Amino acid sequence: MQLLAWRETFRRFPRVLAGLICFGVGVAMMVQSNLGLGPWNVFHQGLADRTGLEIGPVISIVGVVIIVFALVPMREAIGIGTILNAVVIGPTVDLTRAVLAPPSSMLLRVLLMVAGPVVIAIGSGLYIGAGLGPGPRDGIMTGLARRGIPIARARTGIEVTVLLLGLWFGGTVGIGTLWFAAGIGPMVAFFLPRLSLPDPEPAVATTHAA
Repeated sequence: MQLLAWRETFRRFPRVLAGLICFGVGVAMMVQSNLGLGPWNVFHQGLADRTGLEIGPVISIVGVVIIVFALVPMREAIGIGTILNAVVIGPTVDLTRAVLAPPSSMLLRVLLMVAGPVVIAIGSGLYIGAGLGPGPRDGIMTGLARRGIPIARARTGIEVTVLLLGLWFGGTVGIGTLWFAAGIGPMVAFFLPRLSLPDPEPAVATTHAA
């Protein structure tokens, strides 16, 4: 049974990695458009401005801090996907920004802004659909939901909180923020069932006579 579990994990690992890389590329596209970011990345960018770090390391540090100081005390499930989320997306954002210069044309900036959340949604469908653990930030939401807070209220409260903190820190808010807020839910809902892997078939137990 354990061997089967590891074999199944190994089979799903490339899907998780591809999804997280795709997610990071989408975030970088929105950063380079300079037309607004999603709430968490407004927070990450503002924190990066305050600390003098690049946004990539901030994304990774925040992910690790959430795992250690939120998910572990809340006893939320932490999978390989959760850990990879914390360590893969940040470097991918910085690497993508290194090869994708901010465009001078407004048309190209708008195209990056529009396409960024689509790429993020595809990445989300890939890595969530692999079933190896949610991202750290989603873990806060599910942890609050398990404690009796309706999931919609928990998600809204978290997003508003990090957005306001990001604004205070100096993160970029604009039309891209509105596009992300309005579009990311429906787009993930569209891509997730189409990119999810089926659940593995349960192992057949064998009984040995005494």
